Amino acid sequence: MEILKVSARSIPNSVAGAIAGVIREKGAVEVQAVGAGASNQAVKAVAIARGYLAPAGIDLICIPAFANVEIDGEERTAMKLIVEPR
Repeated sequence: MEILKVSARSIPNSVAGAIAGVIREKGAVEVQAVGAGASNQAVKAVAIARGYLAPAGIDLICIPAFANVEIDGEERTAMKLIVEPR
């Protein structure tokens, strides 16, 4: 499954386009975000992607989870959003 990493400075519309593209191509995507700002942008992007895919009859669901990731040698907890069609 492809992983998209989102930062607090990510533009939700751009991330939503990437989510929609991966869903169309591969069927599912994992969106990772570390921190409150990044999580906010990721959730907004998933909501926007639902709107992008709805006209094609694709209804997205989002399964939230936690993931441990290593950033600059430090172990951090990331929010993981698994996005797939219903």
